[in-house]
Amino acid sequence: MRVCLRRWHPPILARIDYFPLSQRALPRLYSTRAMVHTPHYQTPYITPYIVHAPHHGVDEGNTFIGQDIEYFSQAGFDMSKIHLKRNAPVAQLYEDAIRNEGAVLSSTGALINFSGKKTGRSPKDKRIVYEETSKDDIWWGPVNIKMDEHTFEINRERAIDYLNTRDLVYVFDGFAGWDPKYRIKVRVICARAYHALFMNNMLIRPTEEELKDFGEPDFIIYNAGQFPANRFTTGMTSTTSVEINFKRMEMVILGTEYAGEMKKGVFSVMHYLMPVKFGQLSLHSSANVGMENGDVTLFFGLSGTGKTTLSADPARQLIGDDEHVWSDEGVFNIEGGCYAKTINLSAEKEPEIFNAIRFGSILENVVFDINSRKADYDDVSITENTRCAYPIDFIPNARIPCAVNSQPKNIIMLTCDAYGVLPPVSKLSPEQASYHFLAGYTSKTPGTEDGVLEPVPTFSTCYSAPFIVLHPSRYAEMLADRMEATNASCWLVNTGWTGGKYGTGRRCPLKYTRRIVDAIHSGELLNAEYENFDVFNLTIPTHIEGVPREILNPSLAWQDKNAFTREVRKLGAMFTKAFALYMKDVSEKVRAAGPQL
Repeated sequence: MRVCLRRWHPPILARIDYFPLSQRALPRLYSTRAMVHTPHYQTPYITPYIVHAPHHGVDEGNTFIGQDIEYFSQAGFDMSKIHLKRNAPVAQLYEDAIRNEGAVLSSTGALINFSGKKTGRSPKDKRIVYEETSKDDIWWGPVNIKMDEHTFEINRERAIDYLNTRDLVYVFDGFAGWDPKYRIKVRVICARAYHALFMNNMLIRPTEEELKDFGEPDFIIYNAGQFPANRFTTGMTSTTSVEINFKRMEMVILGTEYAGEMKKGVFSVMHYLMPVKFGQLSLHSSANVGMENGDVTLFFGLSGTGKTTLSADPARQLIGDDEHVWSDEGVFNIEGGCYAKTINLSAEKEPEIFNAIRFGSILENVVFDINSRKADYDDVSITENTRCAYPIDFIPNARIPCAVNSQPKNIIMLTCDAYGVLPPVSKLSPEQASYHFLAGYTSKTPGTEDGVLEPVPTFSTCYSAPFIVLHPSRYAEMLADRMEATNASCWLVNTGWTGGKYGTGRRCPLKYTRRIVDAIHSGELLNAEYENFDVFNLTIPTHIEGVPREILNPSLAWQDKNAFTREVRKLGAMFTKAFALYMKDVSEKVRAAGPQL
């Protein structure tokens, strides 16, 4: 007998350990072609030990005691009804996600799960509480939208009320920041095993002794993403709300189950705390270090520009793929894991990431073959923003601890130019480095934000506008000071289109970008011959072994030279317009470092 998966509902196996599968999640489990005919599913065999095992809750050894229990009670949690799983083992989270959330085990051992309607971040629904301790530091505007304290309390109460309706609540306690001098303690409270496992991978996992002595957290996330915000509450514009209160050091999530909101919430907090409280520079960047020379490279860039891919280099040790702090002592990773895009992933192009997808990692919104359970990384029927979250030590050459006591030698600013006119590599002067850091030109790639379906040119200041908290000039000044003190070289690398803009050209082949980055690390480009790239006045190499000349100078790759000139000047005008916001905050030399029309 053959049945449609949409009509399949698993039987209840045990009241304690089993909860009904979300009906809403069912249609998203497989691609449309896989749902036409599926084999009949028999009731899975469950061992008596698993069926009758008690909750790993408040009455067991790996639990909260004393003051910790009092905290949850005072916060509004009904401890007589809910069960807490604190820092549950990965295998337990797998079991719960498969039983209760419709998750599936992939052929490589990774957990495949789904975030529902929201498959990317919702930046328009992000709010920062306007309160006396932080209001003078926050860069208020379209990125950091004000929320009053009363509305935050309403949403916080709504989140806790929802969590109180769950029989099982997950808690994960971990750290943000590998340097003990600057790290913070983070507590995540959520209702999905998928979210708990995600943060288990993305935060720094404490040892048993550290967990025992964890104490009071510095920052708490209440994730009730399955439950909508009340859109009639003051300040709400939709049923989604992602909000941070720096006075309470808390974050509340409603109306979105996309796990990346938690990750970026922690980053926003570090983007505030590091400069304001510690005087250190937080960066939206990946980082790696040479195995022989110990030379550190920072890669700036938004999602989809290549931070994760290019920093995962078999010839170098990975410090981290997304969030770092450039401290007085060196560079350290904020996270304990990586969150890689898997669109068109292959073992040939990205072997380190491909091989990290195994037991313990999470494939998010990835379509798979119903029979073999093999992930289809080319299928975008759910979203183009398919992802995998895995602990950083799944990368063989990861540097553990993820910190170095040396200063960066190279700064690579990654852009994804949808107009196809910027060169694949340019050597930047200190003034140009400040200009392009503040401009932060790139293209939002499909899926990274809700509703983005094709590349959209954008200017994301400091290469981190969606997560920036302070005025951009504060980060830019700190970066310029540190680059001057260390004499670091800076490069603008375009991983976007060549030979034409989006729709007519093609993305620069990864093998050429990797060769360019290798030439930066080897010092080859410091001794190369250069020419000037008009309008932007960029210094570009005339020759790199293994990279075609027409790739190095994009004007040679365009068949229609007049069209190329128009697009260059068009993009230059966009730079000038976008940078007007910062003109009064920079020196004359930095102002002159932009395009000359």
